[in-house]
Amino acid sequence: MSFTIRRRTQKLLCKMNIVGIFSILVTTITCADIRLEMSKFQRIKDALQCNQLHYNKFPENFLWGFATASYQIEGGWDADGKGRNIWDTFTHRNPSPIVDGSTGNIACNSYKNFRTDVQLVKATGAKVYRFSLSWSRILPNGNLAEKNQKGIRYYNQLIDELISNGIEPMITLHHWDLPEVLMEIGGWPNEELIQYFADYARLAYESFGDRVKYWITFNEPTVICIFGYSNGWHAPGIKKPATAPYQCAHTILKSHAMAYRIYESEFKQKQNGMVGITLECPWFEPESDSTENIAAAERALQFNHGWFGSPIFFGKYPDIMKEYVDAKSQSEGRKVSRLPKFDQHWSNLLKGSWDFFGLNHYSSKMVRAVESTGEPGWETDQDNFRFYDPSWESAASSWLKVVPWGFRSLLNWIKETYGNPLIFITENGFSGDYNEGINDTRRINYYNQYIKSMLKAVVLDGCNVASYTAWSLLDNFEWARGYTERFGVHHVDFSDPERRRTPKESAKFLAKIFADNGF
Repeated sequence: MSFTIRRRTQKLLCKMNIVGIFSILVTTITCADIRLEMSKFQRIKDALQCNQLHYNKFPENFLWGFATASYQIEGGWDADGKGRNIWDTFTHRNPSPIVDGSTGNIACNSYKNFRTDVQLVKATGAKVYRFSLSWSRILPNGNLAEKNQKGIRYYNQLIDELISNGIEPMITLHHWDLPEVLMEIGGWPNEELIQYFADYARLAYESFGDRVKYWITFNEPTVICIFGYSNGWHAPGIKKPATAPYQCAHTILKSHAMAYRIYESEFKQKQNGMVGITLECPWFEPESDSTENIAAAERALQFNHGWFGSPIFFGKYPDIMKEYVDAKSQSEGRKVSRLPKFDQHWSNLLKGSWDFFGLNHYSSKMVRAVESTGEPGWETDQDNFRFYDPSWESAASSWLKVVPWGFRSLLNWIKETYGNPLIFITENGFSGDYNEGINDTRRINYYNQYIKSMLKAVVLDGCNVASYTAWSLLDNFEWARGYTERFGVHHVDFSDPERRRTPKESAKFLAKIFADNGF
């Protein structure tokens, strides 16, 4: 059966929350079957009593936990020898690019309150805590010329505190806060950063790798390159959509490959850890079952997830991405495509540079095939229009709609596209507004639906998911939205100098899921 037919089938089954029959039907269903009225699928669902899945369990040793990021929670922006990063610079601009004019100067004050944070993690029964290192706290100038021992000591204390409380640390090397001095030489579009990142990664492995078994090189590089270098919504605020995002991605991919191979050759045998990357991706649902819209949805997936996933698995950019960007570059009169190419050396380094695959997933989008117009760049190169179904429930974040069946669809797409890799869900969560209190019933509803969709993907579809870290442990600085949106399962009082934390009802809900290993 073609992938198009399988996708149509899965779409119908996922929408109806049909369980236990996808793997049976995919080998026999036909185009005519797809056109069966939804009432028939409803009868199948009723006959199979599919609600039973709501009480199933995840595999033994499934890792449950929470995720945070350095700039969003630490504060201590200029404390103890820390260097300036691009978010320090960006948030201190006048006028401020942040919706509420805020900064991460103090944030959740986790630089001082990390022991409290660890006790919050422990109280939920979580077994893993994902956090990121502040590159400029460890290397104030971004290079090995000056190592900040106070910064290294802070992360050693955090790691030791986690381990002493029975919690595995999972470290992200780069979660968007590039040292400012490296931005001054061009930031991620400059391939000089490959060696700087390699040196930083090696230092991290040397300093913490005896106790850390899970490493993530980059968090959401698509966001780094599009929001940072195309539309300028995030630091460093550059708006060069035609070429800068592709140059940014090219450097990041090479930096990831270097960091992975350094661990593989110098540390893996002794430290026995794992290295991966975290990609963010919505599910893209075709507006209709037309061939054009289905192809447009596949392009959206390849321009998002495949942009980084394909090089890491196959050593090359997606064929459809190369076809479209090359053609558009030629039509613009360019002699060279705006999408760079990997030579054989880099292709070899990239291919297979993963031990697990991190996935951040929050929501879904609808897709319609269009012939894009406007300024050349990643957004228009795809020839599709991406939008939200107005019937979908919305969180406080305008981009976050509650579409739990999209989660299962995306996991199945990753399984089929990349050969069922080991997946860690490294972020998934729901935003409330600033005035949200501790009775966060909508967040509970979100987690309930999304974790059940993940359960279906694991138990019924055979997707190889081994870990889930919810976003987020704490309300925190949400980038361009400042403190106007809250993602935490613990309420943080940002008017309190000590940033008092209070568990929300969602913390109790997740603690029950963690304890039961499912439903």
